[in-house]
Amino acid sequence: MSSKKKQGSTIDDAIHHFSFFILCSFLFVNIVIIGTAYPLRGGIAHYVALLAKYFLKAGHTVDVVSFKRQYPALLFPGKTQDESGDELFSLKAEMLIDSINPFNWLAVGNMLRARKPDIIIFKYWLPFFGPCYGTIAAIAKRNHHTKILMICDNIVPHEKRPGDKLFTSYAFHFSDYFLVQSDAVENDLLRLYPGSAYRKIPHPVYEIFGEEISKEDARKKLGISTEENIILFFGYVRVYKGLDVMLHAMKTIANVTLYVVGEFYDDEHHYRALAKQLQVDSSVRFVSDYIPNDEVKYYFSACNAVVLPYKSATQSGIAQIAFNFNKPVIATNVGGLAEIVPDGEAGYIIEPNAPEQCAKAVNTFFKEKKEDDFVARVKIEKKKYSWERLVDAICEMTETNNNGK
Repeated sequence: MSSKKKQGSTIDDAIHHFSFFILCSFLFVNIVIIGTAYPLRGGIAHYVALLAKYFLKAGHTVDVVSFKRQYPALLFPGKTQDESGDELFSLKAEMLIDSINPFNWLAVGNMLRARKPDIIIFKYWLPFFGPCYGTIAAIAKRNHHTKILMICDNIVPHEKRPGDKLFTSYAFHFSDYFLVQSDAVENDLLRLYPGSAYRKIPHPVYEIFGEEISKEDARKKLGISTEENIILFFGYVRVYKGLDVMLHAMKTIANVTLYVVGEFYDDEHHYRALAKQLQVDSSVRFVSDYIPNDEVKYYFSACNAVVLPYKSATQSGIAQIAFNFNKPVIATNVGGLAEIVPDGEAGYIIEPNAPEQCAKAVNTFFKEKKEDDFVARVKIEKKKYSWERLVDAICEMTETNNNGK
């Protein structure tokens, strides 16, 4: 492609973003986002904060309504639901929703009905919230003004439970629009709810943790040798994320240390015992705790590559954190992971439940010294995953449907 064409494309993209931000500023005045928010922790809270930030940047009035009780303690597998680090983007959320109290849902729904926002955006990731979200949406819409949008992380959950389909169907019944972020979720939506008004836009990059710092400074902070080859498995440890596959792969990975960083929502002792049984425990470092917001940058900046040996997935926020920090990704061909990582260019895509393929990819990455080339491609790829594009999509979808086109 000529430099002239590239320049033209850049100008066209800029005009597109500007025009839709102008459109959005007239289309919506008052937006309510419902989902997890600081001081609650986790990827959903980070997503909600960034979404609010970019709607505010586009000139909207944005209110965030979050949970005063997100999960009952009995059902929560982690140590705490609260963020222990600093708030990385100042966001005043109203902590109003009790996920298990129907009387609370009625009260919140009536409050939003009276406020008459132009649109309520629900962050939907688990059928557990279906009854709560559906009731709030149903009541809020009775003002004959407010529209409902569901941003769907998952429609069919990774770990299935009784009532999943019923709870999701109830919530989705009251939604006017849907936004999906991978082919897998799009397929689920069309299979279960054909005819839905929706857009598919990839999960944006998680920029909330700041920018990459030098590998040397990050390793010094963490007490890691500058000579080590490091791959990073990051985030909540659950069965579907395939840490056991990664440990089996370590048997034939030479001169590389695997850092397992994140809180265990599965049996930690099982994985530690497996590492010893496979005789790879000397090459595995467990940091078994939730990492505060302000410390995430050290682990990603310190590693050479991020590994996602998932057995199943829809999309992964971890991949988008990796791209934010310019890190290559070795991931399995499940859900939307292969849509994000160009195989052999910004990382490697391998088959799930295949430790030998995982080992081969890691060994090739270091043996052939692919890091610099892959990092250069990551810097290009991540430009596709902007929050402006997500805001554009929401504005375009709702404007089109409101005009009956």
